[in-house]
Amino acid sequence: MSKIEKLYSSLMKRNHEGEAQLASEVRPHVASNGMRIVSANALQSSGDQMVNASTVLPWLFAALGVPAALTGLLVPIREAGSMLPQAFITPLVLRIRYRKWVFIAGALIQASAVGAMALIAALAEGLTAGISILVALLVFSLGRCFSSISSKDVQGRTVPKGERGQLNGLATTAAGFVAITLGLGIRVFGGQELSNVQLAWFLAIGAALWVGVSLVYIGIREPRQTAQDNTSDHDADETTNTFVQMYRLLRDDKPFRHFVTVRSLLLVSSLSPPFMVTLSIQYGADSLAGLGGFVMASGIAALIGGRLFGRMADRSSKQLMSIGAGVASTILLLVVIAAAIPDVLGDNWFTNLMFIAAYFLLTLLHTGVRVGRKTYVVDMAEGDQRTTYVAVSNTALGIVLLVVGGISSLLATFHVLLTLIFLAVIGLVGVFAGSGLPEVSKT
Repeated sequence: MSKIEKLYSSLMKRNHEGEAQLASEVRPHVASNGMRIVSANALQSSGDQMVNASTVLPWLFAALGVPAALTGLLVPIREAGSMLPQAFITPLVLRIRYRKWVFIAGALIQASAVGAMALIAALAEGLTAGISILVALLVFSLGRCFSSISSKDVQGRTVPKGERGQLNGLATTAAGFVAITLGLGIRVFGGQELSNVQLAWFLAIGAALWVGVSLVYIGIREPRQTAQDNTSDHDADETTNTFVQMYRLLRDDKPFRHFVTVRSLLLVSSLSPPFMVTLSIQYGADSLAGLGGFVMASGIAALIGGRLFGRMADRSSKQLMSIGAGVASTILLLVVIAAAIPDVLGDNWFTNLMFIAAYFLLTLLHTGVRVGRKTYVVDMAEGDQRTTYVAVSNTALGIVLLVVGGISSLLATFHVLLTLIFLAVIGLVGVFAGSGLPEVSKT
């Protein structure tokens, strides 16, 4: 047994029956493929921490003197921008036999975009810097489209059911270590007075990480197209009207429609953390709630949640999604209750600690929801159908994200607590809707 086999077997609870069902040319390479996928995803997640639209980029905008109105565009562009185009570029992806090259192209696009952000951060300021970074972020999101579509398919072709959730969890754990180190570095060397040049260096390191992602992914052994892939229904007619194809798939494929609906309702853990930060600032959060503190909280959450939620996802990814969203909604409601009672919260250590704890728990639960839904969509389909499912669900969610994000931002203009209540309610609805999803993770 090779060192890679020993390492992979020590980290994973292997599904030998599932491995035997993979294409013959990839069976000997399950361990090496798995470790490369973990390494690439860990590098990518680490880079994401350095270009976080909820923490690092808003801090950079403040350092550059960018108008506050542009700050509100960061998260919508980062999230919806990476999802909306996916159904449109799927026909192109389906023509490519080895999907790893699509992922590599996406990683290099992201590296170039983050490198451009680093140069802008070092050389520009004000409105010019803000608009330029938003354009670079849009390009970054396009690169993420290619990576998102192809990564699920590569994982489905090279790793069996029962091991995919663990891979996602391992990558998240590794990224957590990097995030904690990054957060400590910010607190020690920058505090809350980070300069644009310091943040430019952080972005440059992020660009280097995505180059590393592409280099790691080159070595993945991917099978040739199977007969099932070649007989898929994606003909020339389907490339002409993407929205019609999306509508037909969502109309005719009930299990898939159910998944997209549930996923749309489980946005509570992804959209609420920035509003929790805003609320903490309104109550006079001290330096503990600075950039380094939030990055460290995200890292610790990833460190704890990666391994824990990875194995839970392999047992039941649908239950993991529902439990994560339900607990996140409960936390939001508890925070709202505490904030609504006079004299409970104020400019003191208890308030600061409560908000940091709430932020940590929300990011921890979001780790679980994210690992769960990634594992679910990979397990529920095979071949090119998996690629289509990923693309259509992400495009649909991008539209939902813009709508829900717009409503959340509108409610926040009246009071942040209204936004938290709104997100908690749709999260609880998603929990009930998710209970009816079919079980797909068990072999």
